[in-house]
Amino acid sequence: MSEDTRHLLKRFLAYYRPHCRLLTLDLSTAALRALFMIVIPFLVVRMLGREQLSEASLAGIWYTIAVLSVLILLMALAEFINVKWGHILGTRIETEMRGDLFRHLQKLSFRYFDNTKTGHIMSRISNDLFTISELAHHGPEDFLISLCLLGGSLIFMFIMNWQMAIIVMIPMPLILIWGNVYRLRLRRTFREVRRRVADINSNVENAIQGIREVQSYAKESYAIEQFDDVNSEFCMAKTNMYGQMAGFHSGMMFILESYSVIIIGGGMLLVHYGHLELVEMIGFLMYRRYMFQPIRRLTGFMEQYQQGVAAFERFVEIMDESPDIEDRPNAIALPKVKGDIEIENVSFKYYSDDPDWVLQNVNIHVRPGRAVALVGESGAGKSTIASLIPRFYEPQEGVIRVDGLDIMDLRKYDLRRQIGIVQQSVFLFDSSIRENIMFGRPEATEEELIEAAKNAHIYDVIQALPNGFDTLVGERGVKLSGGQQQRVSIARLFLKNPSVLIFDEATSSLDTESEELIQKSMDALCEGRSTLIIAHRLSTVRRADYTYVLREGGVVEEGSHEELIARRGYYFDLYNRHVL
Repeated sequence: MSEDTRHLLKRFLAYYRPHCRLLTLDLSTAALRALFMIVIPFLVVRMLGREQLSEASLAGIWYTIAVLSVLILLMALAEFINVKWGHILGTRIETEMRGDLFRHLQKLSFRYFDNTKTGHIMSRISNDLFTISELAHHGPEDFLISLCLLGGSLIFMFIMNWQMAIIVMIPMPLILIWGNVYRLRLRRTFREVRRRVADINSNVENAIQGIREVQSYAKESYAIEQFDDVNSEFCMAKTNMYGQMAGFHSGMMFILESYSVIIIGGGMLLVHYGHLELVEMIGFLMYRRYMFQPIRRLTGFMEQYQQGVAAFERFVEIMDESPDIEDRPNAIALPKVKGDIEIENVSFKYYSDDPDWVLQNVNIHVRPGRAVALVGESGAGKSTIASLIPRFYEPQEGVIRVDGLDIMDLRKYDLRRQIGIVQQSVFLFDSSIRENIMFGRPEATEEELIEAAKNAHIYDVIQALPNGFDTLVGERGVKLSGGQQQRVSIARLFLKNPSVLIFDEATSSLDTESEELIQKSMDALCEGRSTLIIAHRLSTVRRADYTYVLREGGVVEEGSHEELIARRGYYFDLYNRHVL
């Protein structure tokens, strides 16, 4: 066993620790099932012995029948416990793994999600974890039953006739060799199928979420063609997998069927030469079933094990992903801030090996309670600055301070709790309006909820809906207009009540009426708070106390709107080109 395999096994077994009692119950009843199975043929052989059967009393015969009946009843009871509590064990482990995975995903930085498809993550949370839970339940149970049946059967066969028992063991090495040959082949094919399932999930997710774009561009055939490509690759992967499985199972079937020939042929020869009683041969034929059953179980276990290992490797792959952004040791707890934000000589690029900087030597100051605008053409770095302040990303050079404290020394939770962000593309959860607004502060009262909706100028709209605050907004808020989505998100911010606000193109894609309502909401929200506004519209920029003009990742001008116009520089050029 390789070091990597031992490491995986150790991490997998760690999930059994909280369920030791349940695992012990499952394995104990599994072992008893196996014991009861192998005792039955031995009792039958003893009763069928010519001398013993002729000399046995009728009471003895009925006693043996009663014992056999009790053993069968106990086997059924053990089976019930295995099926019920074994599956519960697997489900609990699956639930813990899913919880661990989801909690870990919440810690990962934006950079991970920038580079990972949602469909791939969903595949690991659902399909992979179900496969792991099946292994967690059936794996130890099947393995133990198989070992008990094989070991116990061989012991009883040696007790009955050691010569015949040796003949029975002849095919064993061939079975082990055949299983080992296909072990790695199966794992590779199972891993490839898992990858292709993730690709299908990702493709379907993109097509469903972008269905409006697909249909508006009349690109249904293109979307179908893309899906057919990944679907064909999945089909090829499964075809290859089933080819390997066919080779494995057909070879194993040949060996097992040959097993019958060996037992019957060897037994007949031993009976012929007087080394085996006929009744003993009947016993060996009965034990043949208990030899086949564990071998078939081990065959199924090997297939399930390879599937489970491939799935667990993908689970571990995410769990081993380290967050790019973590709190420093002894990070400072941030009290309620005044909102003094300083960006000093900040340079940033998304990946360390990128040749070009997204931001370079940027200096910006937002004084407490003031509104500062960032303007510039697309790609100038405005939204990147908005992502650096809450530490969604971290600059390679320079420092960002909040109330004089380096944000790298602050706890992420405290920092982000005091920053409110409204983006151009609002995200609403697929739930009710109430739940979406209350997300800002789940413990808020009904009166606070209503007040927040009124401040965001969305209360009258909500009241006009048939279910009011309990109206479902649909996936990503699709049942609401763009302006209504923005106002719901602003109501959410009113409940959060942050000290610092960031508006990232919050009104750029709205009609005039929606913009006016949202602007009123923004004005009410900004009152007394430090605000950073990223905007293209002149009406928004003019409301700012101070403006920084960015170009190609650097600040090229700063001042009030009037001052910047009077200079007739880059800002003036943007203004005349109607960029603002």
